[in-house]
Amino acid sequence: MTGYASQPTTRVFGIDPGLTRCGLGIVEGVPGRPPAMVAVGVVRTNADQHIADRLLAIEEEIERWLTEYRPDAVAVERVFSQHNVRTVMGTAQAGAVAIVCAARRGLPVALHTPSEVKAAVTGSGRADKEQVTVMVMRLLRMTDRPRPADAADALALAICHLWRAPALKARRTALNAGPMSVGPMSAGPVAAAPVVGGTA
Repeated sequence: MTGYASQPTTRVFGIDPGLTRCGLGIVEGVPGRPPAMVAVGVVRTNADQHIADRLLAIEEEIERWLTEYRPDAVAVERVFSQHNVRTVMGTAQAGAVAIVCAARRGLPVALHTPSEVKAAVTGSGRADKEQVTVMVMRLLRMTDRPRPADAADALALAICHLWRAPALKARRTALNAGPMSVGPMSAGPVAAAPVVGGTA
């Protein structure tokens, strides 16, 4: 019997925001153990549509998933870029829709950077999309590749949050306890990802 076995199963809804393709992925499990996939998909909108209609379509699909799968938490990719401002704006708008949908239902929302997600899933914050997809498939024991890449990224976000949630919760508790009880700001240790195939 391990410490993980006594923890309740958590269901996390990962959302990789985007206007043209918004990745959706739900996993459940406990920190430190390979999770199970619940659902994966993508919301597509047409670039010819008005921005309001595109955001509404994303909102409606996210709401449908929240109703059908009833996650315990929502993880959204933190948007940042120094290059294509137009693309970033659309991505940020889609991400905001996801955050509002979760907040409306009182669900906790976490934002994770791409490097945090890559590090949690592959062990390297510089992993490429192919490496992330392969590890997602391995961890979730998937035989078919999740397509498009946005779907794999959404699953990776959900896995990342599932494993990082205990450390994030502990950090928030320490911060809320007052400045005398905490040292320098740092993410702190997170639950170790399980070794799946190959060597560590």
